[in-house]
Amino acid sequence: MARSSAANPGREAQSAIYRDGATGRRPKVPTSWAGLERAAQRAMSRDAWAYIAGSSGSETTAANNRRALDAWQIVPRMLRDVSQRDLSIDLFGHRYPAPLLAAPVGVLELAHPDADLGIARAAAALGVPSVLSSQASVPMERVAEAVGDAPRWFQLYWSSNDDLVASFVRRAEASGAQAIVVTLDTHMLGWRPRDLDAAFLPFIHGQGIAQYTSDPVFRELVAVRVASPAPPGPRPRVTPAAIRTLLDMTRNYPGGSLRSPEPRAAVETFLDVFSRSSLTWENLTFLREHTSLPILLKGIQHPDDAALALEHGVDGIIVSNHAGRQIDGAIGSLDALPAIVERVAGRVPVLFDSGVRSGSDALKALALGATAVLVGRAYVYGLAIDGARGAEAVLRNLIAELDLVLGLSGHRSVAELTPASLVRRR
Repeated sequence: MARSSAANPGREAQSAIYRDGATGRRPKVPTSWAGLERAAQRAMSRDAWAYIAGSSGSETTAANNRRALDAWQIVPRMLRDVSQRDLSIDLFGHRYPAPLLAAPVGVLELAHPDADLGIARAAAALGVPSVLSSQASVPMERVAEAVGDAPRWFQLYWSSNDDLVASFVRRAEASGAQAIVVTLDTHMLGWRPRDLDAAFLPFIHGQGIAQYTSDPVFRELVAVRVASPAPPGPRPRVTPAAIRTLLDMTRNYPGGSLRSPEPRAAVETFLDVFSRSSLTWENLTFLREHTSLPILLKGIQHPDDAALALEHGVDGIIVSNHAGRQIDGAIGSLDALPAIVERVAGRVPVLFDSGVRSGSDALKALALGATAVLVGRAYVYGLAIDGARGAEAVLRNLIAELDLVLGLSGHRSVAELTPASLVRRR
């Protein structure tokens, strides 16, 4: 995979677009957030758009993410030599060319058939890590085969079955993952009116469960369910929608057929084992016993939880509110970042997630102490528009804008950014 090594990625990206414009070619993937959203919505089905773009409740947490980012303003400094800039970072013994990661996003097949392969290839082309989701549409082994030694992490949803948790972690290590990200805030689904009004949950259609249906522990659980079926309940109504759901289940189960009970049993098993609301800090010991990889906790919003994470030996923290998809009326993620950075005091890396739409947003999080930022919806919109090329275009544009804003604000490297680079709006 080709990797971005430009000394000035912002200028090079701009120049490429303007040169193409001289021959009548405009970007297929819009560079503005509003344009990106509009194009992505046109490219997706109504159900897919609701699932990917929606947030919890009245979506005030998503709005709070935006307000938190907009509350900080960049203070440019002048007459500094910023002709050469360095976006690279060191993280867990690896050097990455930019402080950007492709966040874990589930059910990417809703956006485009390229799905997880698309974003993995996009991130690999730029040398930045993609974080493979537990709710993937493509098994991690297929992604590893497609992108070779490109950097990637694995995001773990902690199942109610510890054997399945251990199996996922073993597979992630064998597939070349460089870190394990435990998402903490989705031990039950938030109240998401867009999905509820559409009565649409992709997992019931067998979508987004490829990590499970490719797992030997999970398939054994499915076999046990098939061998010991529950007593028959009321027969479901035979409707066109029910038939489509059954066809979806069958198509999404490896080797499934309409006469086979496994596809439906797999969906039912997934719904049984997906999450664990009884998880506590003590469970982290189990994970440490099963991996030597760095462990990061994603979903931390309170400095006391950051302190507890340090006490329990985690290697990194991701300040995130799941982009507003879980709790309505919660704190904006950037509002939570400074106190957590202060409490951690450099003992482990603190990463930032939720609401990043631009290079300026990323710079603000970095200036407030984040080592790197994760981007989710933005690349998914690019994926919907033009597959892997679209996802790559979005990530490339974010890196380019970050590079330009870094230089225009008077900084030569990410390491030079501090809270003094910003001022809070009064």
